[in-house]
Amino acid sequence: MSELNCIFCKIIAGQIPSRKVYEDEHVYAFHDIAPWAPVHFLIVPKLHILSMAQLTQDDSALMGHMMTLAPRLALQEGCRPYPDGGFRVVINNGAEGGQEVHHLHMHVMGGPRPWLRG
Repeated sequence: MSELNCIFCKIIAGQIPSRKVYEDEHVYAFHDIAPWAPVHFLIVPKLHILSMAQLTQDDSALMGHMMTLAPRLALQEGCRPYPDGGFRVVINNGAEGGQEVHHLHMHVMGGPRPWLRG
């Protein structure tokens, strides 16, 4: 399911170029075009879900997949291992939560500090 005007749906469909980090049947991960940290990529479900507010119990496996994928991809993309290294996971939700693209997505950020933001 996708939305015709959703930038992330267009990226997933290959209509807009991206620097792919990972892809499987459930998610697509790609580098952020305006990174806040030395490592900054997004994990986006292929299913068009507007935000965390729209999640149901049926989405538990998808969210678990995204959460367990984040550490593996963070290391793959250059984050140092825990406990001295690490990364941050952020999911913005709604206007007051800082969500700019209304397609659920997880930011994974890491690398040596200080970061540009965050």
